[in-house]
Amino acid sequence: MNLKCLLVDDELIAQKVLRQYISLVEQLELVGVCSNAFQAMEILKTEKVDLIFLDIQLPRLLGTSLIKTLLHPPKVIFVSAYGEYAVEAFELDAVDFLLKPVTLERFLKAVNKVIDKGAAPEGPLPGSGEEFICFRANRKTVKVFLDHIIYIESIKDYIKIYRDQEPPLLVKQSLSALESILSHHLFMRVHRSFIVSIKRITAFTSYDVEIDALEIPIGRRFAAQVKRLSLMKG
Repeated sequence: MNLKCLLVDDELIAQKVLRQYISLVEQLELVGVCSNAFQAMEILKTEKVDLIFLDIQLPRLLGTSLIKTLLHPPKVIFVSAYGEYAVEAFELDAVDFLLKPVTLERFLKAVNKVIDKGAAPEGPLPGSGEEFICFRANRKTVKVFLDHIIYIESIKDYIKIYRDQEPPLLVKQSLSALESILSHHLFMRVHRSFIVSIKRITAFTSYDVEIDALEIPIGRRFAAQVKRLSLMKG
């Protein structure tokens, strides 16, 4: 069964890229493309929509505000050039939050969250301990549960993954590549060399985040995003 989807973005280049990505997924049926929230409202009145790819910085009405006006909103994957909107997006039960420019790999990861579970997902929630990523390390494939990750450090051409009750795992991969596939409501990049598990953060200042006794520095370009932690709901 195909998922009927709606694309809402006022940037023509972003529209073109996302339309191409959507066309590559057999299970997605694009029923409309619009450039503002009011056009989207009109389509939602007449079309059954299972999934919206929704930009946040739209003219006149933000994408997040659009979702708040809907009594029974479809599943939504937010798309934005501004990472600071991620917290608000996931407070609105977003399937995922894609940071522009969106790579095909990251797009497919987000879409598969809906396709694998149907238009009304059931079963384990993200972060429940069921999700995992496989890494190639030490001449074998290692299964790492997302719920076990404490933080990740970049070391030249490698990343080191620190886990519960396991030795750190050294993997030849860039931190940016891993960031693009991690759920943004579970993990946060706080420095060019560090990604941390949000739920493991016990305290933070303007200069660092604390995970128990461990202090991890906050990079200047990531400071605003970290500050939004104070808006998260417990």
